[in-house]
Amino acid sequence: MSQEDSIQHNRATFRPSGRIQFGVFFQGVNSGTIWKAPESGSQTDFESFRRIAQTAERGLFAAFFLGEGLRLREHLGRPHALDVAGRPDAQTMLAALASVTRNIGLVATQNTTYNDPADLAHRLASLDLLSGGRAAWNVVTTDNAWTGANFRRGGYLDHADRYVHAEAFVRTAKRIWDSWNGASGEGAAWERVLHEGQHYTVDVTPRLPRSAQYRPVLFQAGDSPEGRDFAARQADVIFSAHPKFEAAVTFREDIVARTVAAGRGANEVQIFPASEFILSATDEEAREKKEWVRSLQIGPQQAIAYLEQFWGRELSSYDPDGPLPEIDPVVEETSETRGSGFHGAKARELADQWRAEAAEKGWSIRQFVSSRTARIDSTFTGSYSSVADTLAEYARVGAVDGFNISPWIIPSGLDDIVNHLVPELQERGVYPTEYAGSTLRENLGLAVPVLEAGLVPAGGVR
Repeated sequence: MSQEDSIQHNRATFRPSGRIQFGVFFQGVNSGTIWKAPESGSQTDFESFRRIAQTAERGLFAAFFLGEGLRLREHLGRPHALDVAGRPDAQTMLAALASVTRNIGLVATQNTTYNDPADLAHRLASLDLLSGGRAAWNVVTTDNAWTGANFRRGGYLDHADRYVHAEAFVRTAKRIWDSWNGASGEGAAWERVLHEGQHYTVDVTPRLPRSAQYRPVLFQAGDSPEGRDFAARQADVIFSAHPKFEAAVTFREDIVARTVAAGRGANEVQIFPASEFILSATDEEAREKKEWVRSLQIGPQQAIAYLEQFWGRELSSYDPDGPLPEIDPVVEETSETRGSGFHGAKARELADQWRAEAAEKGWSIRQFVSSRTARIDSTFTGSYSSVADTLAEYARVGAVDGFNISPWIIPSGLDDIVNHLVPELQERGVYPTEYAGSTLRENLGLAVPVLEAGLVPAGGVR
């Protein structure tokens, strides 16, 4: 059975769209963005955000996606000085970008644990109205006390309850957005929204009408079984971690099954994997470019610091071009202070495994760390033509609906994609040649949502 037949057989109602779209992921705290090179721009100046957003819009990208970091990742008990760090408030930045763009969607990562439903729903509705129906919410949840300390709430949310809490939050926000039932001005009517749950109580009469797209589009990125079920019930788009073809097909099959089981249509949840593109005129030039990118992402200091995150001790006396440290970590398990990529690792077990692997392959510290951080599963490397051929196969099968691209450099990281890859995809008939409409929901091809409050949108269209 072919990959295409496998998806069709799993849920016969699933229909590949035959196209792909792009989004751009402007990250928060991270170690994958080159930020010390002369070509690197500011991570906080508005100009960097403006240029990326307008370049993406010139390339007909569906969405501009902002990451969120509620607390800076730490290194040996101090803020990590070798990371890109900090991010202006997402909704403030996206409101500013709404004034210098016309079509691209504006996605704010916002945490259900450290916000309140009525307040966040109002702020997102405001962005949606001000942008003409282009707002989206990437729903995330956190439960650890280290992040919670910023909010004087500590670790009050049990790990097992994080999606229970998040779903109650999202359903409440949807009811708030859906409660308006009439035209603005004279004759407008709102339904009072009441919610009493384990973590909060809401009694609110919303203050805003719906936007041109009815309510913000919902993104979600959790990959656990609970996260996938939550997305199947509540999300419009999944920001997935499975960009490689075989994994993408398997993930699509799983999400289709979960979406149908949740009582929704097989095509109702779109999938945009995280991805990195390193492109050039030829495959050989692209491979050389990739080596250059990796050398800047993981220099000697970054290589040593990476191991220190697991060892829990200073390793500056070790040669980054020498073997891995023979001493053991001083921690048994790494904490959330190190960030999601390091959290929960069994440090002593990993040290033994890594030393054995590096010795077997003859790798230095720097070579080993480069192998661990190379975004192997999310990187597309090659000529514009060969990568376009690859992506056209994704579109044909329906493995994904698009890719959420993390530029490896700011603000020029989308130039190759927009100037060269997009035209190749358009020639193959798998990429838009114009925006479908003025709202994000229209441009993604999403249906008008079924309203949580059971109301019919203005105009009588459900």
